[in-house]
Amino acid sequence: MHPLFAGLGTTIFEEMSGLARQHGALNLGQGFPDGDGPEDVRRAAADALMTRSNQYPPMAGLPELREAVAEHYNRLQGLAITPEHVLVTSGATEALAAAILALVDEGDEVLLIQPMYDAYRPLVLRAGGVPRYLSLRPPHWRLTAAEVDAAFAGGPKLVIFNDPLNPAARAFDAGEIALLAAACRRHGTIALCDEVWEHVLFDGREHRPLIGEPGMAAQAVKIGSAGKIFSMTGWKVGFVIADPALLQPIARAHQFLTFTTPPALQIGVAYGLAKDEAHFREARLGYQRSRDVLAEGLTRAGFRVLPSEGTYFLCADLAASGFAEADRAFCMRAVHEAGVVAIPVSAFYHEAPETGIIRLCFAKQDAMLAEGVARLASLRSR
Repeated sequence: MHPLFAGLGTTIFEEMSGLARQHGALNLGQGFPDGDGPEDVRRAAADALMTRSNQYPPMAGLPELREAVAEHYNRLQGLAITPEHVLVTSGATEALAAAILALVDEGDEVLLIQPMYDAYRPLVLRAGGVPRYLSLRPPHWRLTAAEVDAAFAGGPKLVIFNDPLNPAARAFDAGEIALLAAACRRHGTIALCDEVWEHVLFDGREHRPLIGEPGMAAQAVKIGSAGKIFSMTGWKVGFVIADPALLQPIARAHQFLTFTTPPALQIGVAYGLAKDEAHFREARLGYQRSRDVLAEGLTRAGFRVLPSEGTYFLCADLAASGFAEADRAFCMRAVHEAGVVAIPVSAFYHEAPETGIIRLCFAKQDAMLAEGVARLASLRSR
């Protein structure tokens, strides 16, 4: 067994979801909606399953999906891309793996912005890369010029940029994105942009893809997720968008990972991406309403919540809420004593510093959110 994987522990998601099953707890930890996704998108895939080929589709993806991805981003994000810029993968994590394996060589420095998705570091290490870290801190989780300059001092080969930022529910603003793009241009650093939450933004925000910044079209790799866009996380259909010169080695890595993705799902996604902007706006507003339900409930219960600018998640500050305990200790007590699962944000840092912040998923029915709030509130008297 490779020592890297032999030494990896169970992910925080598997650990906490396992405790949820064991204790019959409400799972507000792992980020999946409790709905089934758009019926017409599912129907398009179901029809394709019965009427279209179920044999290997092209390695790079069905032409109709690659065309749909290009049209979708050109229309909604103003990107000038063609199907030749698009690779279809079996989920965004596979896209990340293919990109990291293709672009990172032995000894290359890779800048990771913490808190971060827990797959980044092991994938970089397996590729032979050397992780370096830029750590963001609550409550604002902002990129600053001084910190970016210091983080880029070693001239990293690659920076992985998650926007919106999954662990912290943060959407970076135009100034921060321009700051990061400028650093990439100065140092010749490739930006690997994990943008799977790009359609889950709130309060009128619009996603600003880093690949669209001046000078970044040939220096950035954009990753998207149909599972997140259509709230069907089990579909595992992702896509990579990049200049063909960058996309070619990523496709070569992809062909020896999953090679391809179920054709019926690709057809369903192609259908969905062609929907008009009103569909995506309505979906955002639905999640924004759920965010507000959870935030208002927690606030009434005495919790101090942090802004949630995107994703399915909302964070709460334990110290400001009157709890004098570490985030992981609180989460363990919550599942054992109150029957509700949350995620400690310290788990999203390599060195696991104490953040005092917990993260909750609000992509649930109102009744479940209300019950979760009541159970968390009960911890004050225990």
